[in-house]
Amino acid sequence: MKEIYQTNQLLKFTFIAIAVIIVVASTVFTNRLAEKLSVEETKKIEIWADATKQLLLADENTDVNFLLNIIEGNTTIPVIMTDENDNMLSYRNINTPKSKEEEFISGKIKKLKKEHQPIAFSLDDGSKQFIYYDDSLLLKRLHIFPYVQFGVIFLFFIIVILAFASTKRAEQNRVWVGLSKETAHQLGTPISSLLAWTELLKSRHQEDKLLLDMEKDVKRLEIIAERFSKIGSKPDLKKTELFDALSNAVNYMRNRSSNKVVISLHYPKNESIAVPLNIPLFEWVIENLCKNAIDAMDGIGKIDLIVKANEKDVTIDITDTGKGMERKFYKAVFSPGYTTKTRGWGLGLSLAKRIIEEYHKGKIFVKQSEINVGTTFRIILPHS
Repeated sequence: MKEIYQTNQLLKFTFIAIAVIIVVASTVFTNRLAEKLSVEETKKIEIWADATKQLLLADENTDVNFLLNIIEGNTTIPVIMTDENDNMLSYRNINTPKSKEEEFISGKIKKLKKEHQPIAFSLDDGSKQFIYYDDSLLLKRLHIFPYVQFGVIFLFFIIVILAFASTKRAEQNRVWVGLSKETAHQLGTPISSLLAWTELLKSRHQEDKLLLDMEKDVKRLEIIAERFSKIGSKPDLKKTELFDALSNAVNYMRNRSSNKVVISLHYPKNESIAVPLNIPLFEWVIENLCKNAIDAMDGIGKIDLIVKANEKDVTIDITDTGKGMERKFYKAVFSPGYTTKTRGWGLGLSLAKRIIEEYHKGKIFVKQSEINVGTTFRIILPHS
């Protein structure tokens, strides 16, 4: 299961890498296209400047109409013509405000000086004039297009991933809910029969102590079936003494683990802590965490359950002395299908997270973990 999870992660990263390559390739292509267009616009403005110069120096033999056609043909490139002292003589393709036009043009000239080298030409009287120009609106849009494109593609991928994840999660939930309820339904009849047979055997062999253990195990099956039946339904939460629920779960695990595993419950002395709980589901979460801890310790070690309370909520830390895990797996362990065991579905922690966070409005997460030292899971439950 762990290998499947890692394969899925690799596929996700591959998908993201391909998307990045597409965006980068598109950006490079667009930038090259923008550079070519910029060169073409520079050539056009040079021709426009030359036509303007020829018009200023025109005599009776000059074809003025041809020059005017060139000058009037510039409908996209912003230009400002000034004298030697940067006094504006004329401008084209620039939208100016109705008031403070000269101030606006003056600021525009300062800005254009930084954008492009002005084109200068000399007149017959020895004076000079300068033509300042800017990129056309089309070229500016082309420059920002890759970033807009990247944003659109990124947003598209996010929407697709969220939609896919939501659909997949909803489908998985329906499957597991249906499977859980069907399992509970199928277990109901044989459990009822076992309870009846147990009562019959007790009436005939009242002194047989093994029947009491058998009865406990059958009732345990009944509790498990009840837990399965509640998955997918909104469970009833009742104010419950937390110590009682934890004690039941801890005692159950103590009775079903070897004496090489020490499970300790550290609870605030002489303090009553009542929180809204669905007892069967909450006890299952604690049992599941303890069972995982025992597996992580290979059946030898110590498990500590430490309870602390404040005015807002209650924290329960479950610490083991097991194998530990790397930080990158802190969230992954709660993913459906993730498991390090050779046998198992990898659903325990996923269901535990759902029970704590969706049903009890709390939180569950890996607080800390260290390889070959141990792991601490933290549960936070609100008081109300």
